[in-house]
Amino acid sequence: MKDHVKVIGILWIIYGVLFLGLALLAMLVFYGVATIPNVEDVEPGLLRLIGIFVSSFLGLIALPQIIGGLGLLGNREWARILMLVLSFISLPNVPFGTFLGVYTMVILFNRETIRLFHEGTTAPPAAPQK
Repeated sequence: MKDHVKVIGILWIIYGVLFLGLALLAMLVFYGVATIPNVEDVEPGLLRLIGIFVSSFLGLIALPQIIGGLGLLGNREWARILMLVLSFISLPNVPFGTFLGVYTMVILFNRETIRLFHEGTTAPPAAPQK
């Protein structure tokens, strides 16, 4: 199961980086269209504002995915919970979000995986006193 958790972490990091790329692309497209001369139908300032909003939204989606993926690579319990929430949210993103969400839920709800994450959070046993 440890290998599956690593794969999930890497896949979520890649998925988050793709969302960051989409955010950059959206910004470039909206700013590029706003600089076309003689565009009289749409105000360039409005296009820039839409570009900022869309790219910020996509960036805000990407950051928890990357942070959670890095946390999974470190076997952090908070990352397991975060990635379960994100996997539920990503289900409507057909086909990649659906695949990644289902794969994440199947692996992270497994009892062996839960035990793996709880091993790292338990305190070491106290030394016997003399």
